[in-house]
Amino acid sequence: MKVISTNIGQKTTVFKNGKTVQTGIYKTSVSGGITLGLTDVVGDAVMDRENHGGIDKACYIYSADHYNFWKKEFPDLHFTNGMFGENLTVEGLDESTIKIGDTFEVGSAIIQVSEPRRPCSILGIRFGTQKMVKKFNNSSFPGIYVRVIKEGHINIGDQFKQIETNNELSVKEIFGLFATNCQDIEKARIALQINTLSEDCKNAIRKRFKL
Repeated sequence: MKVISTNIGQKTTVFKNGKTVQTGIYKTSVSGGITLGLTDVVGDAVMDRENHGGIDKACYIYSADHYNFWKKEFPDLHFTNGMFGENLTVEGLDESTIKIGDTFEVGSAIIQVSEPRRPCSILGIRFGTQKMVKKFNNSSFPGIYVRVIKEGHINIGDQFKQIETNNELSVKEIFGLFATNCQDIEKARIALQINTLSEDCKNAIRKRFKL
């Protein structure tokens, strides 16, 4: 995997359910790279600390390879890197092969995959329609949240060097547990045993499968 864009969001006010809320999802590419802290990206606006940022969601990564799929779904939108609110837009990210707990060195940072992204209505606002949330949930392209094992700086062009892998479930398999028609309770039980899967994601699985 290779970093093709490093992105930072500024505080932006949007309307949600008839009220104004602030979000950092509107990200733009920055030329100087980004610095990963333990709970967020330095200088990045994280407005909803209950659902974004923190130890298990310090940085969000999305694949540039998925952009063509979404451009076909939303041909009237102007797509730029960071469109999905990701801090890192990368080439070669495949959620079907990346496992929960996989650890990578990128730039001077070390990161560990903690969970797939589960979209909220803010993503729908970003795309101009709440249909996007359902489309995203039914896709195979959630991107990855990571925890920061070692703080560091990441630049455009940096390569991901995998330094640890395992036989846990893939990001795609975990994400699939939230699909509307998924009833795979055995896989859900397996997921709950993964030490490196975020507790927030585990709680969502427990709620989804009443475990």
